[in-house]
Amino acid sequence: MTSKELEEIARLTLEHYDRRAEDFWRGTRDHDVGQNIAALLKHIEAGFPGRIPPFTILDLGCGPGRDLKAFADLGHSAVGLEGSARFAAMARAHSGCEVWEQDFLKLDLPPARFDGVFANAALFHVPGRELPRVLGELHASLKSGGVLFSSNPHGGNEEGWNRGRYGAYHDLESWRRYLQAAGFAELEHYYRPPGLPRAEQPWLASVWRRR
Repeated sequence: MTSKELEEIARLTLEHYDRRAEDFWRGTRDHDVGQNIAALLKHIEAGFPGRIPPFTILDLGCGPGRDLKAFADLGHSAVGLEGSARFAAMARAHSGCEVWEQDFLKLDLPPARFDGVFANAALFHVPGRELPRVLGELHASLKSGGVLFSSNPHGGNEEGWNRGRYGAYHDLESWRRYLQAAGFAELEHYYRPPGLPRAEQPWLASVWRRR
């Protein structure tokens, strides 16, 4: 892909979310991702024994702010990052948290700032060519021993346009290779929603520690 093609992928995907921001919020505001939030916090606590919360958490691709508010309500210092201007405004209003408006392909993150990065339904929008760089930037934004949580729709390592959004659909082994190459060690993975046959679990969740 050329730089121009990457810019077009980001622009059209973000425009898709901007146009459908209210519908997206109505359709997702009641989704229960407590399992994912708990997984991130559990591994942060395990990596910093004796450290007392609150933790500093980046909600990458925070959308309208559902999970950002959940972290804040638990007493953590949560910062959102969102490329869609409409989502970013909604997240600020809903959560009361700071939200950085940044394109995933043009991140500007402070080094060693966060105890955890929560990337729920976000990183699959990054084209495979750019994923090593983006993961490296997230790695650098974590404190030593910090934790990255990701949840993505999995597939057979295909990528392309899907209903107006660009997505990359990795299987577990491919996803592991990307994360390990970026300097992360796997802590756990699971498929969602819980309690269903694998064929009915479209989401692959995984948790990683910065080495």
